[in-house]
Amino acid sequence: MKFIGAGERPGQPPIDHDVVFTVPNLLTVLRFMGVPLFVWLVLAQREYGYAVLVLAIMGSTDWIDGYVARRFNQTSKLGRVLDPAADRLALIAVAVTLAIAGVVQWWYLAALVVPDIILGSVSLFYFRGHPDLPVSRIGKIRTGLLLAGTPLLVLSKLPIPLTDVYFVVAWIFLGLGLVGHWVAAWNYFWAIRSKGRELRNDDGGSA
Repeated sequence: MKFIGAGERPGQPPIDHDVVFTVPNLLTVLRFMGVPLFVWLVLAQREYGYAVLVLAIMGSTDWIDGYVARRFNQTSKLGRVLDPAADRLALIAVAVTLAIAGVVQWWYLAALVVPDIILGSVSLFYFRGHPDLPVSRIGKIRTGLLLAGTPLLVLSKLPIPLTDVYFVVAWIFLGLGLVGHWVAAWNYFWAIRSKGRELRNDDGGSA
């Protein structure tokens, strides 16, 4: 096992290495470590300005780790599971925090969580774990929209000019992100079911 998945030439087809300590994986861990800081800033300190900064940093690391993984061929099997899992957990944790703080309604949290519960249940049924599916284009767009809309929504709570504009733009991003979330979940559901049935058929079982 290599310690750092560096050294591959840019432009080569991405390969999933058995690597743990890569720059993208470390950035993913850093991104999720920002969640408790965000929770503390919003619920304990009511420091929405610093909370927006934390969200911006978390969102930027989501883009940077993907770029580094592709540019320097540092994709790994762990990263394929860790990155989307960190995104999901971070978005849900942030949504819970904002719901408790009264920034969003609880229906928003439900709209995020319900598809993940369904997909998690289907994954456990077929794979007893993670299905290891590639992230879809819709999934990437969905995550980008939610990561952009959330800090704008928090920004609208600050005593600054144009808060109404930030609020409207935030919900445009979040609304489109939620639509993409359900569309992506629908596609993942059928992808998980199809892959699971194929594996069962290959093992001689019945679907």
